[in-house]
Amino acid sequence: MNTMTHKGYTARIEFDERDNIFVGRVLGLRAMISFHGETVSQLRSEFKTAIDDFLRDCRKQGVRPEKPASGKLMLRVPPAVHGAALVAAKAAGKSLNQWATEILESATHP
Repeated sequence: MNTMTHKGYTARIEFDERDNIFVGRVLGLRAMISFHGETVSQLRSEFKTAIDDFLRDCRKQGVRPEKPASGKLMLRVPPAVHGAALVAAKAAGKSLNQWATEILESATHP
């Protein structure tokens, strides 16, 4: 997956062969923020403008801008998986939170 980031927001980038343009969509928000450009440079500029407009609109409306992630993750897993994860974390000399953070980071940043 191709992505771009700006001010903590990440967008997925795709190429639309039919229209011969790059299309981006900001991930992890309820609000739909999309943008496009004919070149990577134009796409990056449009992405920054879209995020800056989103943040400006939030300020005008007096609302806190939604963030893609809070840093809190709650999971429901089968007891056997939970137990195995606890054992793996202890075996590594780490808390379950530290261990899970490292596993998730390695899985998302290969």
